[in-house]
Amino acid sequence: MIPQSFIQDLLNRVDIVDVVGKYVQLKKGGANFMGLCPFHNEKSPSFTVSPTKQFYHCFGCGAHGSAIGFLMEFSGQSYPEAVRELAQSVGMSVPEERDRLPPGQRAEQQARSVALSDAMTRATDFYRRQLRSAPQAIQYLKGRGLTGEIAANFGLGYAPDDWQGLEAVFGSYRDDNVSAPLVECGLLIESDKRDADGKPRRYDRFRDRIMFPIRNTKGAVIGFGGRVMGQGEPKYLNSPETPLFSKGTELYGLFEARHAIRETGYVLVVEGYMDVVALAQLGFANAVATLGTACTPVHVQKLLRQTDAVVFSFDGDSAGRRAARRALEACLPHVADNKTIRFLFLPAEHDPDSYVREEGTEAFATQVRNAMPLSRFLLQSVTEDLDLRQPEGRARAQYEAKPLLQAMPAGGLRLQIVRELADATGTTPAEIEAICGLRSDPARVGRFAQPRPRTRRQAPTGLEQRVIQLLMCYPALSARLDEDARALLLGGESSDSEVLAHLVEACDSVQGEVNFAAFSEHLAQSPYAEVYAVARAAVLREEIEEAPAIQDFDAAITKLLAEPLRRELDGLQAEVVAGTADEAAKQRMRWLVGEIHRRRQLG
Repeated sequence: MIPQSFIQDLLNRVDIVDVVGKYVQLKKGGANFMGLCPFHNEKSPSFTVSPTKQFYHCFGCGAHGSAIGFLMEFSGQSYPEAVRELAQSVGMSVPEERDRLPPGQRAEQQARSVALSDAMTRATDFYRRQLRSAPQAIQYLKGRGLTGEIAANFGLGYAPDDWQGLEAVFGSYRDDNVSAPLVECGLLIESDKRDADGKPRRYDRFRDRIMFPIRNTKGAVIGFGGRVMGQGEPKYLNSPETPLFSKGTELYGLFEARHAIRETGYVLVVEGYMDVVALAQLGFANAVATLGTACTPVHVQKLLRQTDAVVFSFDGDSAGRRAARRALEACLPHVADNKTIRFLFLPAEHDPDSYVREEGTEAFATQVRNAMPLSRFLLQSVTEDLDLRQPEGRARAQYEAKPLLQAMPAGGLRLQIVRELADATGTTPAEIEAICGLRSDPARVGRFAQPRPRTRRQAPTGLEQRVIQLLMCYPALSARLDEDARALLLGGESSDSEVLAHLVEACDSVQGEVNFAAFSEHLAQSPYAEVYAVARAAVLREEIEEAPAIQDFDAAITKLLAEPLRRELDGLQAEVVAGTADEAAKQRMRWLVGEIHRRRQLG
C-alpha cells in the first residue's frame, strides 16, 4: 500500500493544471481553467480545472477527480501507475519502491532506465529518417493504402538492410558502453562468435523491415515490431522481453487509439500491427493489437480501463478460433454486468483491412455491431461438435463449461449463462451450480439463493451535507468544534453522526497544509466514499471563500446543535412534570433553556 501521507505530499507538489494541460487545451476563465472535456464529445467547453482545489470537473458528463484520477481515466493507468508517473514528474520516489533498494542501487537502476528509454527514442528517430530515403518502403506503405499523415501519426519507419545500421546514431558496437544498452533493449543481438580481440560480434536485430514503434500509455517507445515487405520469415519480428517491454502486458496502438476509443465507445482488438494502422486510415482509429502473443488477462484489464465495450476480431479459420478461445479465457475473470465483450469472426479469406477495402466501412461497422456476445461464444465453445441428444454429449458440455464458469465472478451474466447451459443440457440451473461447484456453502447448493438486500446508508441532507462540504473544503474548521459540540453532534447512532464523526476525525488528523484534491483522495478510500462523492460534486460547483465558509460553518453547527439540546430539554421537562427530576436535572434544564435561547439568537 502507498501511504496516504505520501499521496497528500505528492498532490501538494503537483499542479493539476500542468498535468491536464499536457492533454487538454486549457484557457483561463476567471479563477479556473476551461477546455473541451476529453471524456465525452462536446463543442462548447464544460470541463473546468481548479488550481485552488487542484481538481477537475466536467459539468457535462460529471467526470471529476484529482491529478491521479485524471491520469487513471485518461490513460487507463492503474492507481499505482498514475501515482508513480506523477511522483517521477516532481522528483519523488514512491515509498514502496524507495524502501526496497539501497540509494546507490536505486540511482543505478534509474540511470539504466533513462539510458534504455533514450536509446529507444533515438532509434525511433533514426528509423523514421531512413523511411524518407527508402523508396521501396514508401511504395510498400502506399500499396497498403497508407498516407504520409497516418504513417507519421504512428511513427512508422524503416530499418535499412544493414548489419550495423544503428552505428550511424550510437557509434561503434565494439564499444561496450555503446552496445550494452542497445543489447539490453533489444535493438542489437550479441553473437556467440567473437572477433580476434575476443569481443563478441554485435549486429542489428531489425534489417530491411517496416518499423512499427510500440508505445506505452504515456507515449514513450518501449519496443518495435518489424514487418518484411515481401517474402520472408518471420513476417513480423518483435522486440524481445526487456526491462521496458513485456508482450503480455502491452497493446500496440493503445496510445494512439485512446481518443477514438472514447468517441466510439468501444475498442476493436485485431491480430496485427498493419491491421491497426490500416483501420485507422479507413476510419476505425479505435483498433489495437496484441504483440505477437495470445491475449492475456492483463491486456483485458487494460482495455476495460479505457472502455466498457471490447470487440475481438479474428479470422474465421481454426487458428482464429483457437486465438478467440484463448481471448475468451483471458476475459472471464474480468467480465461484469456493465461490460460488453464480443467476438467478430470474418470470412477466412479476409483480415479487417481487406474486408473494409472490399466491402466498405459500413459493411464492416455492421459486422462489428453484430459480433457474437461473449455468452454465446462461451456456450458455442463448450457444445460444438457434441451430440447434445446423448447423455455423454450433455455431460461433456458441462465438463467443458466448469472451468470457464468458475473463472467468472458471480453476477447476472454468469447466472444467465448457467440458465442457458441448463436448457441446452436438459438440467436445471441448480444442478449446473452443483456440478460446476459455483456455491461454496453446501447447504445452499441445489437452489439459487436470494442475495441479501443491500442496506444503503442514508446520505446526510440539509445542514449535515453543508457541514460536510465546508469541512472537505477547509479541514481546519474541525478545530472550531469544542468538546460539548463534538459530544452532541458525533455521539449519536444515526448515519449522519457516523459520517460526521469520520470526517471530523479525518480533519483532525491533517498535518500542515493540505489541498482539496489530496484530502478528497484520502476520503475516497473510506467506507463513506459515496457520501463524500456527493458532497465533493457540490463543492466543485461553487467557489467557497474561507471567511464566509467560517461564518457558514458556525451558523450551521449552531442550528444542528439546537436539535439535540431541544430533545434533552424536553426529556428533563417531562421528568419535572412527573416529579422524578433531582436538583442536578433541574439545574441542567435551566442551563439548557438559556443555551437554546442564546443559540437561536446566534442563528
